[in-house]
Amino acid sequence: MTRTWLVTGASRGFGRALCDAILASGDNVVATARNPDQLADLVRDHGSRARTAALDVTDPVAAEAAVQLAISAFG
Repeated sequence: MTRTWLVTGASRGFGRALCDAILASGDNVVATARNPDQLADLVRDHGSRARTAALDVTDPVAAEAAVQLAISAFG
């Protein structure tokens, strides 16, 4: 069963390592960062299993938008 993950702070450090591990395992990921352009390689390298979104975790509207992206992309 394929799982879908939403990872905050995915542009570097632990968040980025977590995204790499998730995608290597075959699961889907919505990777978020304040600047989602830094995540373009995830989509390029993993296609339809990766989505990116802009997110400042202190912004509840942006958080809801990231969750809605995950639902619309992966169910």
